[in-house]
Amino acid sequence: MISDVSPSRRLTTRIQTHGEVWAYWQCGRRADVQRVRNGSTGGMFLEIEQPLAKGQTANLHFLVQEGAIQVDAVVRRFTPGEGLGMKFVAIEKECGRQFAELLTRLRDIERSGN
Repeated sequence: MISDVSPSRRLTTRIQTHGEVWAYWQCGRRADVQRVRNGSTGGMFLEIEQPLAKGQTANLHFLVQEGAIQVDAVVRRFTPGEGLGMKFVAIEKECGRQFAELLTRLRDIERSGN
């Protein structure tokens, strides 16, 4: 029997944000605030209409109740009409606890079915 499910290339599972997470981002001279569709310890998907080139680095500040979370991420892919897949390359040392708390809260929301 052949399976229709293909293995994921991701090392960690993405967690849907359900509109709970927004990020202020800067990449070169461009800056904006956009909704984060999903995220994990390794990266995220940012809803954005205008592309950034693969390989570009962006600085992101998550706007969440856990407090200030600042990361650097590199663009992995752009999907027209959807957004950017980004891989985290650095997280501010003092933001680690807040980031872990954010992922825990989002997992709890996902588990509760809302």
